[in-house]
Amino acid sequence: MRGKEKVDFTSEGYAGLDLLTIKSEMSAELTNLLDFWSTEAIDLENGGFISRIDHFGVKNIQSPKGAVLNARILWTFSAAYRVTKKQKYKENADRAYHYLTEYFWDHDFGGLVWSVDNSGTILNSRKQAYAQGFGIYAFSEYYRISKDSQSLDYAKKLYSILEDKFLDKKNGGYIEALQRDWTSQKDMRLSEKDANSPKSMNTHLHILEPYTNLLKVWPDLKLEQSIRHLLTIFQNQIIDPNTGHFNLFFDMEWKVESSIISFGHDIEGAWLLNEAAIELKDRLLIEEIQKLSLKLVDISLNEGTDMDGSLFYEKEENHLDTDKHWWPQAEAMVGMIDAWEVDTNPNYLIGLNRTWEFIKKHLIDKTNGEWFWRVDQNGEPNTSDDKLGFWKCSYHNTRALMEVIERIDKIS
Repeated sequence: MRGKEKVDFTSEGYAGLDLLTIKSEMSAELTNLLDFWSTEAIDLENGGFISRIDHFGVKNIQSPKGAVLNARILWTFSAAYRVTKKQKYKENADRAYHYLTEYFWDHDFGGLVWSVDNSGTILNSRKQAYAQGFGIYAFSEYYRISKDSQSLDYAKKLYSILEDKFLDKKNGGYIEALQRDWTSQKDMRLSEKDANSPKSMNTHLHILEPYTNLLKVWPDLKLEQSIRHLLTIFQNQIIDPNTGHFNLFFDMEWKVESSIISFGHDIEGAWLLNEAAIELKDRLLIEEIQKLSLKLVDISLNEGTDMDGSLFYEKEENHLDTDKHWWPQAEAMVGMIDAWEVDTNPNYLIGLNRTWEFIKKHLIDKTNGEWFWRVDQNGEPNTSDDKLGFWKCSYHNTRALMEVIERIDKIS
């Protein structure tokens, strides 16, 4: 709760809510997750971390390694050490840092390449703005625990690359991808399922996120201006004035090229927008962004929540994808406690508890560890999905647990 009086959690509106039990359960699950990544994910043969573990726990050390996964692992263990002070997490962060800088950093042209093979040889040299953003997120977080000036330098270099190479100085915002030498790239897709559009909500969200984290360790005026620019882009271009949801894909002039609603991104974006505004310490901007954030949370919950408290994946026109992916459930918990901190509506914390109950019952894999990628509306997992992979990472669920635990500490 930010700047408000203490709340009576024994009142009728909070009936059945036990924040200390939630915190205790989440702390135990955070340890379980970090232990999984500390043991099962270490690549003892090739260095760094394993690139694929399937649903049943079978490891594939031959799979390509991606910059995004490895940056997220670096962020995860850096944040885990900052929060818990457990030395083994610092050692894993060191391991991730050295692998990322040795094999993913392009020593000829700068920036992070997209993927390498299991031996560390460059496989796909394209430069995605999204990956550069996660590099900033990881290097700035590692700097917070290590005070290694080289890590901060890497983060600053990536910031300069995004501003110099990817920023659209005419129409605002950032383009998706370039070739290794910073020349134009025809196929800009982040993944095969994405539209081949030059701009996306997802990339802008995950540039805002690392810029905010970088500002925590590098109070730079130009960086502040970049964050303000991104918040304006979300206000004026990305949030749909009619539906209240994020639009997902755009052409260079910000014409919308998608009709998909992503409930997970809406509620994740809500708290990340708020975090960015708070870091700028601009009272009027904070008030403005918090109104938008609350609307994003409310519309996500009203339109995207199932009867059991879980969040549906996405909706396109009249088709609702009723699968429950792991990351929207994690982000929903942070979005709800963040919304509660703004206006202390008990329904947000009650909703958080319901989502956590769903996660415990359906998403946590009590046999092979970690969380299932997704379950269907009956709570059955899809066994063809990875447990760890190019896109199945350690940061959504560990971050959500750390965020909620730290916030409960402040309010209980």
